[in-house]
Formats: sequence, structure tokens, C-alpha cells
Amino acid sequence: MTSAGTSPSASAPQVTLLPKESRTIFFVSPEVASYFVAGGCAGAASRTVVSPLERLKIIQQVQPRGVDSQYRGVWRSLARMWKEEGFKGFMRGNGINCLRIVPYSAVQFTTYEQLKKWFAKHGSGNLDTPTRLASGALAGITSVCSTYPLDLVRSRLSIATASISLSAIPVSTSSKHSMTVSSLSSTPVQQPAKAALASAYHTSSAAASNVASAAAATLSSAYSKGDLTIWGMTKKIMREEGGVKALYRGMVTTAVGVAPYVGINFAAYEFFRGVITPPGKSNVGRKLSCGALAGSISQTLTYPFDVLRRKMQVTGMKDNAAKYTGALHALTSIVKQEGVSGLYRGLWPNLLKVAPSIATSFFTYELVKEFLLPP
Repeated sequence: MTSAGTSPSASAPQVTLLPKESRTIFFVSPEVASYFVAGGCAGAASRTVVSPLERLKIIQQVQPRGVDSQYRGVWRSLARMWKEEGFKGFMRGNGINCLRIVPYSAVQFTTYEQLKKWFAKHGSGNLDTPTRLASGALAGITSVCSTYPLDLVRSRLSIATASISLSAIPVSTSSKHSMTVSSLSSTPVQQPAKAALASAYHTSSAAASNVASAAAATLSSAYSKGDLTIWGMTKKIMREEGGVKALYRGMVTTAVGVAPYVGINFAAYEFFRGVITPPGKSNVGRKLSCGALAGSISQTLTYPFDVLRRKMQVTGMKDNAAKYTGALHALTSIVKQEGVSGLYRGLWPNLLKVAPSIATSFFTYELVKEFLLPP
């Protein structure tokens, strides 16, 4: 009961609204949430655009040198992929790639933006190139550690249905022409391959047919239909290669390679954006070119780390002859067997992939961020 002259509203507790900048949604500010959403959209868009080239890069990285069934040449390999597997072959592994890249890219962009603010607050206020490099490197490590198992499973799915052999078959020149159908029937086929592999090794059409049938049976026994799913491949790796720790094989090598790559990528993009898109001269073409140049430079400089990562990720597969005990062992083995050029296998299709991928990524990120956080 209130006294005369005193309104009920006068005794009600006063509610003070927080400033807009201080409001949070589930303990995350709208600004951080916008970075996260924009980063996820950027990752999904960039990977889907270049999915066929991404899969071709992985296949070329892990296939052994000197095997006649190699995917050689970008356009010829893409045509072969389409002929053997159709549109599904182009998109093979893209579902899990997007599932991985959405949180990966979201974490990376969000971490980078937050680290830039932290360095600006605790430094001189002006971000120089070394600071941007450090922010990008730390953002890259954070994103790798949070999504690595998905990356490993995606790599396995990408090569599981490709008609390549992961171990070289020593076949002499004379034996290629003199091998008979009877000798073929008594020779065990140890590698999963399709008709393309058989016809590359044998001149007799009957021999090719026999080997193709045996190879197809081997492929079916190596991977069941259930194995060729995200969860199925994950269970297969854990069951056959040592449990949960098998899902993190090669993570240290990946983090070491991703740190300079992401650092250079962000720093180069910020640099080119200042040069190519000055105030009043910003358009879609200029924005895309900034990302394309940044991605091409960073990928070329750090590509050997990516090759080592893929080699480490497939070293546990049963039909893979190359077994590495660690990153250093993999590095020395590749250089010894294939030379320095072995560290750059698949670079050309990767550069074709990186330019549109990074360009799409940065453009989508800026577009979504501006939409969610209008100036």
C-alpha cells in the first residue's frame, strides 16, 4: 500500500539498460557472433566453389610416384574423375569439408579479429605487419586444433573411392608385354583400383578385364558402403588405427604449416586491400583480386607443409606402402625418394583452387560482416 502523493511507479526498482556495446547473447557479444557467422559462411562458400580441385589436389599429393594409374594433368584428371564417378566424384568429401570448414573458418576469422583488438589495446594502437602475422598464425593454430579430426576423415573419404594405388607396383617393361592371363590369375591384387589401373598395366584386354574385376572386389572388401560416410570412416579409423589418437595423426605438422600460411594470408590480404582498394576505388573485382593474390602467395610459400600433412594423414591406411614415424621421417623420405619436387606435387591444381577459394572467402566474409554489422 502506497502513501498519498506517492505513485506506485516511484517505488518500483529502476532498470538501467546496458550500453549497446556491452550487451551479450549467451555470453557472446553481437559483434563476436557476427564474426563467427560471417567466417562460417565464408568457409562454406569458398570450399564448395572449388571442391573438384580440392579433391584432385589431395589425390595428387598422396599417390606414389611412377605408378601408371596416376592422375596427371589438371583438366585430364578432372575429366577422368567425372567419367569414373560423375558429379558425385567432384563433390566427394565436400560435405564433411564444409562441416569442417564452417567451424574452422568461423574460429579462424573470429580469433583473428579478437587478437587484432587485443594487440591494438596492449600495443601502440597501430597494427603493423608482424602483429598481423602473429594474429593470423595464432588464429590458424586455434582453428586447426578445434577441427582436425574432421580434416583427417575428409582426406580419407576423398581418396577412398579414387582409382589410385597408394603403393607402387614394381612392374618391369618386359613383364608389361609378356604377362599372360594365367599368370594374372595367380597374381594377387593388393591395391584397390578400377579398370583404368588395370588397362595401364596390361596390354591384353582380357587381362585388363580380369585384373579390373579382382581390383573391384578388393576395393569392395577394403571399404564397405558404410565406411564411405563421415561417421563410418571415423569409426573405421578408430577401430583399425589406435582409437581416438588416430584421429589426430599429423596435427602437429598441420599446425606448424597452417600457422605461417594463415599469418601470411591475413597479412598479405590486409596489405593488398590497402593498395588495391583505397577509399573510393573499392569494387567487387578489386576485392576479389586482393584475396586471390594473398592466397596464392601464402599457399606457395607454405605448400610443403600441406603435402606432409596429407602424407601423415593417410599413412595408417592398409594399402599404403609408405609408413612414416613422424613429420621429420616423412620429410626426409619424400626428399630422398622423390627429390625436393616431391614436396610440391599437386601445387598447380592447388594454385588454381586457392585463387578463387581465398578470393571468395574474404569477399563473403566482408559481405556478411557488413550485413550483420552495418556501419
